Amino acid sequence: MSGTTSTAASSAAPSGRGGFAQSVTDSLVMAKRNLIRMVRIPEVVIFGLIQPIMFVVLFSYVFGGSIKVPGAGTDAGTYRQFLMAGIFAQTVTFATAGAGAGIAEDMHKGLIDRFRSLPMARGAVLTGRTLADLVQTALTLVVLAIVAAIVGWRAHDGILNALAGFGLLLLLGYAFTWIGALIGLTVRTPEAATSGGLIWLFPLTFISVAFVPSQNMPAFLRHIAEWNPFSATVVACRDLFGNFPPHYPVPDAWPMQHPVLASLIWSVVIVLVFRTLAVRKYRSAAV
Repeated sequence: MSGTTSTAASSAAPSGRGGFAQSVTDSLVMAKRNLIRMVRIPEVVIFGLIQPIMFVVLFSYVFGGSIKVPGAGTDAGTYRQFLMAGIFAQTVTFATAGAGAGIAEDMHKGLIDRFRSLPMARGAVLTGRTLADLVQTALTLVVLAIVAAIVGWRAHDGILNALAGFGLLLLLGYAFTWIGALIGLTVRTPEAATSGGLIWLFPLTFISVAFVPSQNMPAFLRHIAEWNPFSATVVACRDLFGNFPPHYPVPDAWPMQHPVLASLIWSVVIVLVFRTLAVRKYRSAAV
């Protein structure tokens, strides 16, 4: 009798199909599903563009002549060059909240349970969601770069370095969507996922070198800012975009001296850690 029950239970919950190729196929199917949903609800993309554009305009024109950049003083034009890598990085990390809210909504509606009953790769649902968010983030970066060019920002070190900088930004954004995925699987409502996805991002992005140089901070905050993974990507992009003032004193901290390598290491580590945790949580989650 117990053997019959075990057999029925196992047949009621199909196991995911194995193989890397099948996992890729399932992930792309889920990514397509999420992209179609984004297209059908365009206001989500539109509202996602408004906030970074507001940050560009406000920081450029409200604070542009007030914040001193070492090696350049308070020149507004120089600050716009210094600022934009921080705005780009903040924009890609804020995709965390959208990823978390989307997964939490699927959990709330019972879709996750339906997906888990299908014979598909266990990580495909989450991978598909994060890939779709990556596409949306790339679109947002394109629009934001156009707005930045309008207010005076330029990439001075060539197209290849500029593309490498945007690549680091997208990798950071993709890494942070896995944090959002874990949050979305952990909380009970989309509202909680949105709040949980944003509340820790504000100190992460502002205790960094994104908007002000770390030299202006108290000593304990300066060390946090210089070892912040967010800061590493910001400094790497400034370096690749050629947006540092000529005599800018780079801090001595290792991530600030080797920002491209530090950015890659931080992003890869975040993906590996939080993808593992999110997939494990997905397998055991219950609505």
